[in-house]
Amino acid sequence: METIGIWIAALLTLGIFSFLYKDNPFYKFCESLFVGISAGYWFVTTFWQVFMPKLADNLIAGRFYYMIGAIFGVLMLLRLFPKIGWLSRWSLALVVGTTAGLYFTRYLVSNGMVQVQNTIIPLYVKGNLSQTIGNLVIVIGTFSGLIYFFFSKEHKGAFGGLAKLGIWFLMLSFGASFGYTVMSRMSLLIGRMDYLLGTWLGLIR
Repeated sequence: METIGIWIAALLTLGIFSFLYKDNPFYKFCESLFVGISAGYWFVTTFWQVFMPKLADNLIAGRFYYMIGAIFGVLMLLRLFPKIGWLSRWSLALVVGTTAGLYFTRYLVSNGMVQVQNTIIPLYVKGNLSQTIGNLVIVIGTFSGLIYFFFSKEHKGAFGGLAKLGIWFLMLSFGASFGYTVMSRMSLLIGRMDYLLGTWLGLIR
């Protein structure tokens, strides 16, 4: 069974890689299989980790106010019926509004207040040249980046120079993020190649 599993995983990996040549039925089969298995897995996971403990167990315990959530969940399923599908908008509005509020407060703290706090740092650290340079880069980069997005004043003169400096800092930041994304994808590719050449074919140890 372990050998069969290795062969199935290897063939499915090759099926996904076959898209690099062109779109083909083998790739479509592997893609559909992946989507179907993922949907089934998340359905079962949601049923046993969300539906049963959050709804069924609470209703059995007599907490009937959890029926409110069940009703909103049923309303969301009504999108499958065009004539009464508009009722699902109530559930979607609740989910979107609640999620937006939660994420707003979360990102306000993590991406807003914490970043402002980390920017308020001393420009000069006595006896530590590297930290001093790092603090200067952080402050100048943040300040010039904010100036670039200040469109109420024309970017000319010293103001324009700071805006151009902000563009450089933004490009460096985007480049670093892109490089991190590429390296993470490369690590996935290396893992698959190691599986094919090592676990499957046994060419590397």
